[in-house]
Amino acid sequence: MADRRALRLSAVLLVGGVIVALIAMLFHPAGPNANDLPVVFTQTAHSSGYTADHLLQFIGEAIGVAGLLVLFSALNLTNGMPRLAARIGVVLSGVALGLIALRSAVDGVVLKRAADAWVNAPDAEKAVRFASAETVRWLEEAITSYQGYVLGAALILLGALIVWVARAPRPVGYLLALGGVGYLAASWMVGVSGFGAPGRTIPSYAAVFSPPIAGVWLLIATWRRPGGK
Repeated sequence: MADRRALRLSAVLLVGGVIVALIAMLFHPAGPNANDLPVVFTQTAHSSGYTADHLLQFIGEAIGVAGLLVLFSALNLTNGMPRLAARIGVVLSGVALGLIALRSAVDGVVLKRAADAWVNAPDAEKAVRFASAETVRWLEEAITSYQGYVLGAALILLGALIVWVARAPRPVGYLLALGGVGYLAASWMVGVSGFGAPGRTIPSYAAVFSPPIAGVWLLIATWRRPGGK
């Protein structure tokens, strides 16, 4: 049997993490084209709360990963292949959290300073400063891409486990797996064409919103059912 209280906690974390991250995104500067780097760097330099905003975004994403870790534990998989798969999923989630922290630091601190330096540089230094900020941006995209691969794999594995052992509602597993596929697709697009990659919107929405929808479903199911299944 699954731990019903832990299932509820994971559901709250999955939903709460996305809410916090979306609040942070409301204050994130955004332009019509994320690959228009002069505009992006100008917006970044003129954003006074850029670093704090990215810290809040990191907190939200960390809460969401904590929800995955709690859900792996809540399934109470104690032997055989399901237990091994759950352990692999926990490792993948931990690696994803580390990459999220690294990406947040590169974007919220390093890119902000590089953009400030470019905007404030004398004309003779602007080309060099822009190239420096451009490299930081590429590094951010690379980390984001691999973060998505790892997090997507963790979501697909968790979703498959839920469908396999049926210790949580199977639709929750399908939704988590859908989010994982969205992460994989969006991550490939970011790695190839950057944040402004055409066609990235739909898989990104699937990646962001499928886990909290799964959390709501899980919360309703565990609240209504007397048992852990």
